[in-house]
Amino acid sequence: MRVGVLTGGGDCPGLNAVIRAVVRKGVRDHGFELVGFRDGWKGPLEGLTMELGIEQCRGILPRGGTILGSSRTNPFGIEGGVERIKDNLAAHGVDALVAIGGEDTLGVATKLAELDVQVVGVPKTIDNDLSGTDFTFGFDTAVNIATEAIDRLHTTAESHHRVLVVEVMGRHAGWIALHAGIAGGASAVLIPEQPFDIEKVCAHVETRFESEYAPIVVVSEGAVPVEGGDMTLVSGEKDAFGHVRLGGIGDRLASEIEARTGKEARAVVLGHVQRGGTPTAFDRWLATRFGLQAIDAVADGDFGTMMALRGTKIARVPLAEGTGQLKVVSREEYAEAQVFFG
Repeated sequence: MRVGVLTGGGDCPGLNAVIRAVVRKGVRDHGFELVGFRDGWKGPLEGLTMELGIEQCRGILPRGGTILGSSRTNPFGIEGGVERIKDNLAAHGVDALVAIGGEDTLGVATKLAELDVQVVGVPKTIDNDLSGTDFTFGFDTAVNIATEAIDRLHTTAESHHRVLVVEVMGRHAGWIALHAGIAGGASAVLIPEQPFDIEKVCAHVETRFESEYAPIVVVSEGAVPVEGGDMTLVSGEKDAFGHVRLGGIGDRLASEIEARTGKEARAVVLGHVQRGGTPTAFDRWLATRFGLQAIDAVADGDFGTMMALRGTKIARVPLAEGTGQLKVVSREEYAEAQVFFG
């Protein structure tokens, strides 16, 4: 059997670990021939391939990013895209695909599976917002990077008696902000799921200064105030899946806090730093397990499934279950964490 592998959407630490596991077990245990498709769904759409064997996977376990490249290409937004993918798979003798990605990449995989393309999915996103799995790889690394940044910012905030607003990724889900905020001892965490009251945020900031403590406010890029979304700045640009590019809530929040409290405030936007660099041990472990199980699913002919972490075990769930809805922070989970902020 000849199996294609692709990585789509935003890059994250751990992608190479999945590729490595798929290739090593695919070749050694199942006797498969592997081929890499370049740059997400653009690869099978345009027939962009690269050799993918054990030799190409040596030394990639600790590397961030993806040796296959990535993109946000949406074949369903391109006329004749699905037919082109089917034709290119046939032209390259590819019998099945392992698609590694998040909501959008696996959403395409779900639709293709319904159109009789033999595909298996592996969940990836630093946002940890896929409903079918307890955790996605990439999340732990992003949280650790954000936590380290918060740790470092405490000392400079204290030295200059200023507010520091730390903007982290999270369009619809505030998992990174919540986990890093608790781990880093932040004074407040603002997430997309719970619109914030800017007056209460400012009152909290002033209370912290009264106790001679410089506050750290962690905010997800998709967070909005209760009065509406006007504080979240957008570029107006959209990607192939219709997502508006976010950015600027950290700067806007810092400006509002400074104007309303008179306290000096600065914003630190972590941005793509959260995606880059070497994956943590947990992400390497989880990504490797996902890869091993994914190629086994191919061998079993169990297509249209996604690998999922359920407790400590890897399970196979329908692709539609994994991408059907986003996993967000509940009101109860957010309220429970409030005891740590202040």
